[in-house]
Amino acid sequence: MAAEVTLAAPFLVMLLVFVGVVVHRGVDARIRIDDAAHQAARAASIERIPAAAIVAARFTAANALSQAGVTCASLSVNTATGGLRPGGTVSVTVSCAVDFGDALILGVPGGKTLSATSVEPVDLWRSALDTGSWT
Repeated sequence: MAAEVTLAAPFLVMLLVFVGVVVHRGVDARIRIDDAAHQAARAASIERIPAAAIVAARFTAANALSQAGVTCASLSVNTATGGLRPGGTVSVTVSCAVDFGDALILGVPGGKTLSATSVEPVDLWRSALDTGSWT
């Protein structure tokens, strides 16, 4: 019995480490995508026109994920700019297909599409268009 436990223990420890790595990678990617969605929504809410808000959200999300070390097989950034007016809100959904294949020791392919949505308010006291003056 002692010999069997001695032989099985390293494999069980490896399995636990393996599961821990995979879970950590998933949780870390989820946190990074949530943060990217928040940053993208904030960047979009600062813009004055919907086209600029969409571009700002996409650029900010891609940049945030890149800086965080998250590589997306496909990145989708959907920006709802219907509320882009003083006192309104802007919503951004970031979807990222994350590949967990490099974290899997046993060579089992793995990946998942993770998404996060963030809603940011548009400043109530700003003008809808930037006229360059305080009148």
